[in-house]
Amino acid sequence: MQYAEGKPGRIFLLRIDRGEDLLVEIEKFSREKEIRCATIQILGALLEGNLVTGPEDPVLPPVPHFEEVTGGWDILGIASLFWGGDGPHIHLHTAMGRGKQALTGCLRERGEVYLVMEAVITEILGIDARIVHDPGTGLSLPRFGPGQSGLK
Repeated sequence: MQYAEGKPGRIFLLRIDRGEDLLVEIEKFSREKEIRCATIQILGALLEGNLVTGPEDPVLPPVPHFEEVTGGWDILGIASLFWGGDGPHIHLHTAMGRGKQALTGCLRERGEVYLVMEAVITEILGIDARIVHDPGTGLSLPRFGPGQSGLK
């Protein structure tokens, strides 16, 4: 296990409107406000998007299994935000439902808002965390800066 300790910084409330892309809007906002490390809570309604609901097979590196969602889904999610070489990386896991259907997974590539989405972004100060490629898993994972991480 690795860890880093920080303190809450700025807290932002966002309303993302119908037709906007949830992931794109949060990424743009994070760039504009230079948010380098944060947690994000979201709730609202998604019109359509791509959800990773696990791997195709339990091997490394994993091949993601995608489910396309369309037609209006209620959604609740939590995310981490860390900076990578090309800007903010948002890792958003959600639970969503439509009628008697329910899905849980990682929203990726696109997430068009149906009615409205609310997001609370809590910036974390004092942590130098970056997203880097991990050759062991084939994934992009957070890595903590010198003097900030420990092993347990």
